[in-house]
Amino acid sequence: MALNLQAYLKRVGYAGEVKPTRAVLDALHLAHATHILFENLDILMGRPVSLDLAAIEAKLVHGGRGGYCFEHNTLMAAVLREVGFTVTTLAGRVRFRASQMLPRTHMLLRVDVEGETCIADVGFGAEGLLLPVPFGRAQEARQFAWTYRVVEEGGWHVLQSLRSGVWVDLYAFTLEPHYPIDYEMANHFTSTHPSSRFVQTLTVQKLATDARTSLRNRELSVDRGGEVTTRIVAETDIEAALADTFGVRLPPGTRLAPLS
Repeated sequence: MALNLQAYLKRVGYAGEVKPTRAVLDALHLAHATHILFENLDILMGRPVSLDLAAIEAKLVHGGRGGYCFEHNTLMAAVLREVGFTVTTLAGRVRFRASQMLPRTHMLLRVDVEGETCIADVGFGAEGLLLPVPFGRAQEARQFAWTYRVVEEGGWHVLQSLRSGVWVDLYAFTLEPHYPIDYEMANHFTSTHPSSRFVQTLTVQKLATDARTSLRNRELSVDRGGEVTTRIVAETDIEAALADTFGVRLPPGTRLAPLS
């Protein structure tokens, strides 16, 4: 299907140039990351997560909803290609908050622009990127209150975030291209398997240049780079928190999976 680029640009509040330059890549990435929520509400409402571009566009662009990595980065890849960028879709193993090796269930993008290779990723939520990260040489990338880098590790590349002076692994990936069928399999596991964190945990995250606000089950936190504040939301107040903090209004009678 043909992507409705103008509808997407309106959705993310972008009114700048539309051409394949590094400046435009940065601007589109930031606009997307700060305008479309990261969330897994459909999974907790028992709804399937479609990776068909038309379904993603209907949900994230026209429906005002958010999604998770496969939805976000499938949409971003289509937008960037429409603008004229060279994009390779990749997959990674999440390491953040993981105590064991996980399958390749994270989607990210390699973008080659103006002789430079960047990692673009608008689908990692509250610890994720606001801007693309330069690839290679472990170059540090300061993004407002947060700092990132990509390092090599035994044939893998690892995206890291600097937290309290310590580099924290977010995910590890290779440069092997991945295709829609690969993401269909990963998406099925992520959205249905009992051990998937997205089946077990309500996750809604809103990014801004000065704060990252997250709701994980009943824990509502605000990260301002060097300071994180947290409070527990009563289960009866979850619907109000979604509406007031994230602008998500669930249909009357909606039931989410039980929250811990």
